Amino acid sequence: MTVRGLTGVPGSICIVMMSAVGDAVHVLPVINALKRANPATRITWVLQPGPATLVRGHHSIDDIIIFDRSRGLRAFADVREALAQRHFDLVINLQVYFKAGIVTALTPAAIKLGFDRARARDMNWLFTNRKIPAHAVQHVQDQYFEFLTALGVSPDPVEWNLGPWPQEREWQRNFVSSIDRPIASVVIATSKPEKDWLPDRWAEVIDALQGNFGMQVVLVGGRSERELSAEREVMQRARIKPRSELGSGLRNLVSILDASSLVLSPDTGPLHMTVALDRPVISLMGYTNPKRTGPYRRFHDLIVDAYGDPGEHYPISMENRPGRMLRIQPRDVLEKVQLWAERYRTAANAPA
Repeated sequence: MTVRGLTGVPGSICIVMMSAVGDAVHVLPVINALKRANPATRITWVLQPGPATLVRGHHSIDDIIIFDRSRGLRAFADVREALAQRHFDLVINLQVYFKAGIVTALTPAAIKLGFDRARARDMNWLFTNRKIPAHAVQHVQDQYFEFLTALGVSPDPVEWNLGPWPQEREWQRNFVSSIDRPIASVVIATSKPEKDWLPDRWAEVIDALQGNFGMQVVLVGGRSERELSAEREVMQRARIKPRSELGSGLRNLVSILDASSLVLSPDTGPLHMTVALDRPVISLMGYTNPKRTGPYRRFHDLIVDAYGDPGEHYPISMENRPGRMLRIQPRDVLEKVQLWAERYRTAANAPA
């Protein structure tokens, strides 16, 4: 398929994807593929302040326009003012919510490419004049690649180029030099309580990682109230106290994850960052479908899958299953740690 009115990748593209960190990670291979197809194309990305700190400075991103939803309706006025100073050949709306439709409508571009009507929620299809074909539910990363297919661009090789970037290597070296054991990074909370695992169970796993596997556990994530609460409980319950790097910032988090021999995470942004860095990750999945939002193409043998019932061959779907994270026991996670030790521990996965 080719997009009517376009021949190849045009000279200026605006990406509308204003969601969370995990989605931002999934967008990077799309942008890299567009740049490979036409190195001269100029790519502007409209996104929120948080994920902007992760991707600002990326070699494939020429410009960032901030959508700060904390400003309410003023956020749209800010974006409109910034967009009015630019013109694009193409806008790609990767998001299916009303706010993304508004931003797409505000973007000065002759061609506005979005999801098919069946998948475009909140009447989002009204704001685009080209649609990708309807498609069955698939992994989020592959779903974004449908836009490349529509433009006649191959997603392969799938590249994130997330870093650490050269100027960040000194910080990473200093961090690694302060630890004398292999690092196991643990993401102790997410943006949704339904995705979280219980802190007392994390504490049991952390003790085993440090006492039985000789790891230095590092707690990573932000400093939301729920993350801080989980940190306090883990510190109270763990016999061997982990090191906390909560609130280190997303770019430093890239360096920490890259330096880790193992990462343990529920379905949240750092999980997908870890996959992008090609570091082994044990995924704790229960609320969301791991076939849709789990690690992309890698480390499926390390998924702790509480989403499906025993023996269930469930399809890829957008269905969420509340309460399933409670099914995961420490022994389930430690079985995957043992599997990691057997399959991955001797691999050369330390930072360069």
